[in-house]
Amino acid sequence: MPPTLASLVQHSKLKLTVRAGEDRLDTPVRWAHASELTDPVPYMEGGELLLITALKLDAEDPEAMREYVRRLVGAGVIGLGFAVGVHYDDVPDALVAAARAEDLPLLEVPRRTPFLAIVKEVSAAIAADQYRSVTDGFAAQRELTRQALSGGPEGVLTALAAQVDGWAALYDASGSVVATAPEWAARRAARLTSEVERLRDRPAPASALIGGADDRVELHSLGAGRRPRTALAVGTAAALGTAERYAVHSAIALLTLTTERSRSLHAAEQRLGAAVLRMLLAGEPDHARTVAGELYGGLLDAPFRLLIAETAPAHPRAGGSAPAVAGHDPLADLADVVEAAAARAGEAVLVVPDGGDRLVLLFADGGAAATACLQLAAVTDAARAEGREQPAADGEQLVVGLSAPAGPIAAATGYKQAEQALSVARRRGRTLVEHEELAAGSVLPLLADDAVRAFADGMLRALREHDATGRGDLVASLRAWLSRHGQWDAAAADLGVHRHTLRYRMRRVEEILGRSLDDPDARMELWLALKVSAAASD
Repeated sequence: MPPTLASLVQHSKLKLTVRAGEDRLDTPVRWAHASELTDPVPYMEGGELLLITALKLDAEDPEAMREYVRRLVGAGVIGLGFAVGVHYDDVPDALVAAARAEDLPLLEVPRRTPFLAIVKEVSAAIAADQYRSVTDGFAAQRELTRQALSGGPEGVLTALAAQVDGWAALYDASGSVVATAPEWAARRAARLTSEVERLRDRPAPASALIGGADDRVELHSLGAGRRPRTALAVGTAAALGTAERYAVHSAIALLTLTTERSRSLHAAEQRLGAAVLRMLLAGEPDHARTVAGELYGGLLDAPFRLLIAETAPAHPRAGGSAPAVAGHDPLADLADVVEAAAARAGEAVLVVPDGGDRLVLLFADGGAAATACLQLAAVTDAARAEGREQPAADGEQLVVGLSAPAGPIAAATGYKQAEQALSVARRRGRTLVEHEELAAGSVLPLLADDAVRAFADGMLRALREHDATGRGDLVASLRAWLSRHGQWDAAAADLGVHRHTLRYRMRRVEEILGRSLDDPDARMELWLALKVSAAASD
């Protein structure tokens, strides 16, 4: 504990007497300083015990003393020591009254107690407190290290919470709570997810302070790389002291070492996963199972999905987006979210970087990793539609193709399905497309790109120019005739014209286009052109 006014008053050798401010003697003393200036305020930093003899003060003037004491309190002076028997035989009543009015502790210093004795006592107590803090900090380091070796990250959190008399929480790369100590802190830690996500956007090391005087939380990023992998939260009821600060710094170092070691193991797992994936795609599922062993073996025992993700330029039809974020990596974000979800659910997931701009994932169908991936895509699409998506620094956005459920024997087919879905996602400007959508839906949305629309406009332009002259409605007539599979009476009835009129219009279509409507290829191309034009105008 640092020295307080109470500890000085209780010191038998100093023989100090309290004349005012009796209820504020537990205030810590940062330093003791003697000054006979009429205005020492410019030289005060706050927390001082000021020692005076009133050499230059009119200590019996009530107004002068009120102003003097008021300025001292405003400067953060926490106590005033007045030496009697030097210029005044007793503490002047005016000074006592002024100190009581401002609730400033006023200590009477007897003549036989030199100011130097008080200064030395304060200095010695501060040095002793600092020494205790340092030794306590080293003891905390030893305990945290012991817990890291025996109990892992959870043990570090438990020891840290005890050292700071508060709580601690560890977050994974996606911002989700991994562990807390004590357990009751889980709900409080979960409310900080958005703050942790903001911290992750800053280069490591980064920290943030949240909360007020009685609910104070420090957030610290963990990881030695440019991109933070995890984060630590420390909650206390008051600001941390020296020993507590040592404990926090030690916990950060130990958890960072754990994180970096985990990253090395993660890189090794990725290399093994790449080998497993190559064997699956080469049609060697038995060899893939052997290499996977217990690490990925369970993943190959149930239906899984293959996912291919890459970044692509923002789709031209997409709405405006938020400013690009330096260091933002959509592929890394996807990997973090999927791996964190799999880890929480105890699932295996295979993540293989494919060059610097592509990612291949394999995870259980219907599992937590698959759900997390779909949720991320939905959130990203919503943000993209509202212009809130934050693209990478180069302006590119995440696109994902997801295969249908497959097994080890059909892994190559699943990979091809994921590539096909990825191509469609890129053309449509969507974050994620599942292959099952392509198999169950219409072929027309697959043709909704600029090249197909240009083809449709070119094929129908001559007919539209003819219609614009008011000499007939060839486009509508062609649509009705094709929709009725060339049945003249039914199509004429739909148009409300005589069938001979419709026959004349179809001959004009053939003359203008230079193509026969008896040709099934011509009919197919015209029908697709009409459908694409209609979809573009909706």
